[in-house]
Amino acid sequence: MNFNRKKIFARTKIFIIIYCSIGIVLFYMQDIFIFLPEKLNSDHVFKFDLPFEEVTIPVNREDTISLVKFFPKDSIRNGLVIYYHGNKINVEHYAAHAAIFTRNGYEVWMPDYPGYGKSRGERTEQKLYDQALLIRKLAAGKFSADSTVIYGRSLGTGISAYVASMYNCKSLVLETPYYSIPGLLNSFTYIYPATYMSKYKIPTWKYLQDVQEPVIIFHGNNDWIIPYRCAAKLKKYLKEGDEFVTIRNGSHNNLTGFEIYKHKIDSLLK
Repeated sequence: MNFNRKKIFARTKIFIIIYCSIGIVLFYMQDIFIFLPEKLNSDHVFKFDLPFEEVTIPVNREDTISLVKFFPKDSIRNGLVIYYHGNKINVEHYAAHAAIFTRNGYEVWMPDYPGYGKSRGERTEQKLYDQALLIRKLAAGKFSADSTVIYGRSLGTGISAYVASMYNCKSLVLETPYYSIPGLLNSFTYIYPATYMSKYKIPTWKYLQDVQEPVIIFHGNNDWIIPYRCAAKLKKYLKEGDEFVTIRNGSHNNLTGFEIYKHKIDSLLK
């Protein structure tokens, strides 16, 4: 019996050591898991198929925002889409999506987060909010609220929901959103207390409750990066007239290719 107790104790000790070791790695490496930026030199030359303008916005001595503005090929301007992109690479990775909006006569502003592309400065959750809001304030000087669409993709959905909760807009569009960062992490590391371990919170659910304008959400039921169940929890925070569009067989990176997505976006912009 003593032998069995020693054996159980030894196994328990090993389990605790492994559990704690993995937990420590997850805590200190979470920035690497959540953010996948690619920096660009300040002299890097952007090349895009659409007409564009590159703008550098100084925030303070350390921080600058790199913003790319995409324009319709003709002179028509029906409004503006502010596009807060996902967690990978930089604006070059998402630039192709701008054509969805420019073909409807909308200008597109696509900023890079701190540490992405040519944007400089250390990244914190508060900086993500503050810099996103700064872009919205700059846009307010050129476009009316009822012609400005706030658009968030993946990581950018929580950030765009925050902006829309603070500033009026035409509508808020969320592509592949998450309930919150701890909620997303908990989908993969459910044996750990993600709520307490996560340095980033970005509670999309909380900000949605303060958005007065129409909200439309797109999510694929085959999304394994942000599981459908994580996004579906947002349904109870939608108000009358908002939409949650489930795209059958849609994954994380292919929703813009589905006809239902194209139809909904075209209808919204027209």
